Amino acid sequence: MRFTTIIRDDEHSRKISSLIRKECEAIGWIYDEKEPTVVISIGGDGTLLRAIHHYIDQLDQIGFIGIHTGTLGFFTDYTQSQIPLFLQDVSHNPPSYDEFSLLELTLEDGQVLYAFNEFRIESFSRTLKLDIYINHEFFERSTGSGICVCSQSGSTAINRALGGAVIDDGLSVMELCEIMPISHKGHHSLKNPYIMRDDRIITIESEEMDEAQLCYDYFERSLRDTKKVEIKTSTKKVRFFRYRPYSYLKRLKNLY
Repeated sequence: MRFTTIIRDDEHSRKISSLIRKECEAIGWIYDEKEPTVVISIGGDGTLLRAIHHYIDQLDQIGFIGIHTGTLGFFTDYTQSQIPLFLQDVSHNPPSYDEFSLLELTLEDGQVLYAFNEFRIESFSRTLKLDIYINHEFFERSTGSGICVCSQSGSTAINRALGGAVIDDGLSVMELCEIMPISHKGHHSLKNPYIMRDDRIITIESEEMDEAQLCYDYFERSLRDTKKVEIKTSTKKVRFFRYRPYSYLKRLKNLY
């Protein structure tokens, strides 16, 4: 195995990384930052997102393993107290794996962006009127602070804080959720979260996106001079190596 580590920026995580590197090399794994087949994320979910985006163009060659030393570890399989168990597992057990599709957003200039959790178009300084099309058919005009489009894996992140539905593990879907929608007789939109098939194409058009920000995972960028974006499920997938039973319900219960 060729492996590398992506580390949360604290002394404790760096010490764990040094130990893991030493022990993995002792069993014959080769440390390789450029072309790893295994990326070990040491931190929390934010560290894991950073690892995914760092290797965004190599995802078809990589499996991720998460070790939790941060404040939230929904996608991590081991806690910092389970390092001996992790080392025993990788030494003696073959992994299975789970795959999660990314979301893909295309800007008008053809630039393509990717998100593991969600894309948000939002503004808290002015009201946004966003025309939403699904499979190129007009669906609604959302009036409020913006919209959030999340993947199944992102349904437990900001989408959940917005009142969106938590989507069960293994379902390949997208979810559309409005952000602080205005609700009175002059504005008509679904307002409820909308869970849709993963082959849908969501198009958002507006003359008011100049004041909006596009937020995705831990990135943020202006939408100045943008009138239209398109969001769909990407063919890119994130693969997690599993050396132990995976309980989505247990992870979910740890959130609340």
